Amino acid sequence: MGVEEGKEAVKEYIEDLRKKIHYHNYRYYVLNEPEISDAEYDRLFKELEELERKYPELITLDSPTQRVGAKPLEEFGTYEHGIPMLSLNSVTNEEEVRDYDERVRRMLGGGEIEYVVEPKIDGLAMELVYENGVFTVGSTRGDGKTGENITQNLKTIKTIPLRIFYDTDAPPLPLLEVRGEVFIPVSKFKELNAALGAKGERMFANPRNAAAGSVRQLDPRVTASRPLDFFAYGVGRAEGKEFSTHWEALDYLRRVGFKVSPLIRRFKEFKDVIRYHDEVKDKRDVLDYEIDGIVVKVNGIEQQERLGTISRSPRWAIAYKFPAREEFTSVNDIQVQVGRTGALTPVAVLAPVQIGGVIVSRATLHNEDELRKKDVRIGDTVVVERAGDVIPEVVSVIKSKRTGAEREFRMPDRCPVCGAEVLKEGPIVRCIGVSCSAQLKERIKHFASLRAMNVEGLGEKVIEQLVDRKMVSDAADLFFLTKRDLLKLERMGDKSAQNILDAMEKSKHTTFSRLVHALGIRHVGEHTASLLADNFGDVEALRNANYEDLISIPEIGPEVAKSILLFFEQGSTKELLRKLLERAGVWYEKKGVGVAEGEEEAVKEVLEGKTFVFTGRISMPREDAKSMVERLGGKVASSVSKNTDYVVAGEEAGSKLEQAERLGVKIIEEEEFKEMVTYSPS
Repeated sequence: MGVEEGKEAVKEYIEDLRKKIHYHNYRYYVLNEPEISDAEYDRLFKELEELERKYPELITLDSPTQRVGAKPLEEFGTYEHGIPMLSLNSVTNEEEVRDYDERVRRMLGGGEIEYVVEPKIDGLAMELVYENGVFTVGSTRGDGKTGENITQNLKTIKTIPLRIFYDTDAPPLPLLEVRGEVFIPVSKFKELNAALGAKGERMFANPRNAAAGSVRQLDPRVTASRPLDFFAYGVGRAEGKEFSTHWEALDYLRRVGFKVSPLIRRFKEFKDVIRYHDEVKDKRDVLDYEIDGIVVKVNGIEQQERLGTISRSPRWAIAYKFPAREEFTSVNDIQVQVGRTGALTPVAVLAPVQIGGVIVSRATLHNEDELRKKDVRIGDTVVVERAGDVIPEVVSVIKSKRTGAEREFRMPDRCPVCGAEVLKEGPIVRCIGVSCSAQLKERIKHFASLRAMNVEGLGEKVIEQLVDRKMVSDAADLFFLTKRDLLKLERMGDKSAQNILDAMEKSKHTTFSRLVHALGIRHVGEHTASLLADNFGDVEALRNANYEDLISIPEIGPEVAKSILLFFEQGSTKELLRKLLERAGVWYEKKGVGVAEGEEEAVKEVLEGKTFVFTGRISMPREDAKSMVERLGGKVASSVSKNTDYVVAGEEAGSKLEQAERLGVKIIEEEEFKEMVTYSPS
């Protein structure tokens, strides 16, 4: 046998060994029905490790030995979902869920409707991308359009197959996107906390927090040490395969190796959906994973497509939540919190109580009308719940426990922070002070936040000191701070000050949607900011928009439109934008990445159809760089392959740079990339 024939035989043997290990992983971790002993499994795994050490050129991404081993990251990259990962609208009682069924039947115009129901796992939604059967990218849901690329961490979860099963008669799909939930089983969570406690380390409040903290570790070895699990619940894109029902898609996922909840059912009668909800609710405390309701989905794919979506939620699915967990405690005080829009919110200061694994010491009372309606007084014994198992809220007062020592609370007629008058707008009491420091602090926190201008390192305590010391009067003043200014702050060293200045300089290059979101216009969140950016393109066009222009945009109603108009009518807004754009040097991406419309085609000729991969630290936000490439006809990939045209290497570039060098992919620096995306007549 020749050398090449011998090597081919080794390759085939290694591939067969990998298939066996994948199969036994599936039997053990997914089905919980092992066919071999642990000792036999260990023997197979060690044999594979030894062969791969001897023949490193035969190591593949989907090898069982590659679950853990990647180097720690400095930060996570981003990944854009091929189909948005929508969030679900929720209902909390039988009347609301019956209304949903009636709405679905009315929109479909009659005919038979079948529902698929499943437990709503209290975990983290993920998307797994398989190319030709091999796991290539794993990401979080993020904002629905773009998530964090956490591939190397998801690879460590044993119930996520690195390669899916397929028959020789049915080869793997070119592309398969699998959606599901990562969680930590309750029993494993208790073991994890016990181990952390024994080492004197901080323990997690609940399984969801533990799962969230585990999948976002920059070092995959830490993630691998955590008992994470995964349930698949749906399919995104599936090239080369069509499903007529959701049930069929779930069955396919089971057959190719994914763990799917054994409690999923399908019903033709809606009364069975309600009965299922009550049955699962009774089981929630004996299941080995946290659930907070059920998910109800229309089974037929064609019916789903006819129903469509509204904003960022599907009309064909809904979450039917369980009653929130409740506890009794006492109200020690009622304080007023001032938000960034000036709204005064009464907050109950509670005797600390544990609810659903979380210690709660404060709970919202929403507004003055709600406070009066519930008649909450200082000293009362109250029922507190975590609404949606998340936000603490005072539900009711146990009036039979009153002693007469309880004190009524009155909302102040002046702002407790700046002393300005307050104005009642419906149920909301609002501070009208233009220089209110509470509003300013909250506005700057929002302005600098991750999804807005993303000024890294500018934390809450730094912002509070800047406002309290009157070093900033609006968000634009941040860009005029010097190192000498920052060094005056408590606990501020030379390096920290420089890092903040560098982060502020970096944040000056942004996108129009981020800038609009950062301005903190009332009722304008990230999604609405994106709609405004898509429809107006720049500040001048948005500032000159009238009421009709705004309400002509789907999803923008009268209240939002009026709020936008009011914001741009303010003299303080004009001054803020002047300081940001004319004096501070903030620059946002317009159509064509800042080039004139006629010049854009010349740039497109360079990037059209080209695939870019970014690695290491670059000066601009990754999301903005990606937007530049895609706007000009290119693509951005999360990993390097032979199809990659350019790798843009920043500081401290890692394994992607090494992969590019091995494959002979062209490597460029950030400055060269910027030249490529900027029009030059030469």
